[in-house]
Amino acid sequence: MLSPESLRQSRIETVAHSLREDIGSGDITAALIPADRVTDGRVITREDAVIAGTQWVDEVFHQVDPSVRLNWQVKDGDKVNANQVLFTIAGNARSLLTGERAALNWLQSMSGVATNCHRYAQLVAHTSVKLLDTRKTLPGLRLAEKYAVTCGGCFNHRIGLWDAFLIKENHIAACGSIAKAVETAHRIAPGRPVEVETESLDELRQALDAGADIIMLDEFSLDDMRTAVGLAKGSSKLEASGGINANTLVAVAETGVDYISIGALTKDIKAIDLSMRLNPIT
Repeated sequence: MLSPESLRQSRIETVAHSLREDIGSGDITAALIPADRVTDGRVITREDAVIAGTQWVDEVFHQVDPSVRLNWQVKDGDKVNANQVLFTIAGNARSLLTGERAALNWLQSMSGVATNCHRYAQLVAHTSVKLLDTRKTLPGLRLAEKYAVTCGGCFNHRIGLWDAFLIKENHIAACGSIAKAVETAHRIAPGRPVEVETESLDELRQALDAGADIIMLDEFSLDDMRTAVGLAKGSSKLEASGGINANTLVAVAETGVDYISIGALTKDIKAIDLSMRLNPIT
């Protein structure tokens, strides 16, 4: 589960890295402008979107120049329309120009994730299913992307390999059986969720008998998903997974599974088109 402190630390570190790779030894183009010049402006969205990443933008300008002033017109999770003003900004002209690209990169990318998740969540709003992200995130940006998922109305699966068990085919083979793997998981980390990936109704029954907390139905047919829901009867949560997209999502949700995990929530994301418009520099 994402914690405010883990997000804060990740935000500071990843923003610092994004500025280092962009600014390097110094912004030579901004240096063309006299050091004492000031300006103000606004950032708009050129398309409809769901916003995520406002604190990352704040962090960019805080690290570039703490005297820069931002006034947000929106908050994370808000739905916005094309040409809407997201925030106004004022301060040293060099600072605004130096921080512009890094700030917009964070906001447009995270809002792209949130917008995509909102689209998926709306498709199944008539059901009780929860849509889960996966570990298919950009290296180094996992917490930011998983935070953006929640802004779009979807939910986080495990954050990494440390916070929950996901027992797959190779783990089962190494342990000897589903029952042995689940038993060992409960013993070595009591209280941690134990999920087992299954590929057939027979494996589902084994996982149910073993007392798995969550059972993943990997590429089950719709009929087999419905059968699985009847077999589980609420004793274990069921998660559908494997090749699910916007075209197949509703039918899967309507089988009655508890969760659907979708790599596409954070993969192949189209960034939102944003623009910073500065007033004349004085």
